[in-house]
Amino acid sequence: MIRAAIDIGTNSMRLLIVDDDGNDVLRVSRVTGLGRGVDTNRRLDPAAVERTLRVLDLYGRLCDVHHVQRRRAVATSASRDAENRDDFLGRAATVLGTRPEVIPGESEARLAYSGAVRGRADDALVVDIGGGSTEFVWGTGQASVDIGSVRLTDRLLPDRPVDFETVETAIEHVEGLLSAVAIPPASDVIGVAGTWTSLAAISRERDGSVDGERLERIMVERLVGRLSGMTVEDTAALPGLDPARAPVILAGAVIAREAMRRLEVLEVTVSERDLLDGIVAEL
Repeated sequence: MIRAAIDIGTNSMRLLIVDDDGNDVLRVSRVTGLGRGVDTNRRLDPAAVERTLRVLDLYGRLCDVHHVQRRRAVATSASRDAENRDDFLGRAATVLGTRPEVIPGESEARLAYSGAVRGRADDALVVDIGGGSTEFVWGTGQASVDIGSVRLTDRLLPDRPVDFETVETAIEHVEGLLSAVAIPPASDVIGVAGTWTSLAAISRERDGSVDGERLERIMVERLVGRLSGMTVEDTAALPGLDPARAPVILAGAVIAREAMRRLEVLEVTVSERDLLDGIVAEL
């Protein structure tokens, strides 16, 4: 059975199609910034909605071209928070051929965990940095923190370059949010989603798969300092980085840094398998 999963995130729209044996047929990601401004306005911006619908229309047509028999779409943090989500979801259903489900953070975390840890040790802990929230999930529990790369950008890091004091304020803000949740120690930490894969790609300065790469905390700390001194335009030109992620990657790096400090780990294994893989496994 050909199956497809669509993730309608705060920053990016992602599609995974797998064949009868669960092998990847197609894996695509497009940044549309759907959730930019939602933290302040509690509404999806009309221009961001139109950008997103164009991408979702493409994904719907790709599902048809590949003769997808079962498809599921999920919407996460931005759609959970937006007061005008119903209109967007209705229009998304038309182009996708299925109505997206707005899932709670707990479901998002469990799906990301099941997709990331397949074939790994049972004691792994997954950190999923999204645009609107960050999820920590382990074998027997989970914690969701209401901060992500887009939300932190909107709150404290809208301008670039940014001075040391502003970065420190952002770091302290994230540190305070993470310190308020109970997370067990873990020796095997897996980072999933665009922030982790982007940081890994920037650190090695080239395109290509980063699945299984080990990202050291000292490198993330260096990237926070480096990115804070760059314009968005200069950031967009970095080898390995999707230019559309340039406006929010500094905030993502700050969250990644503080997550590693909170977990007291010196490195994280980056995985390209995550929520999408958890969805298609259930299908």
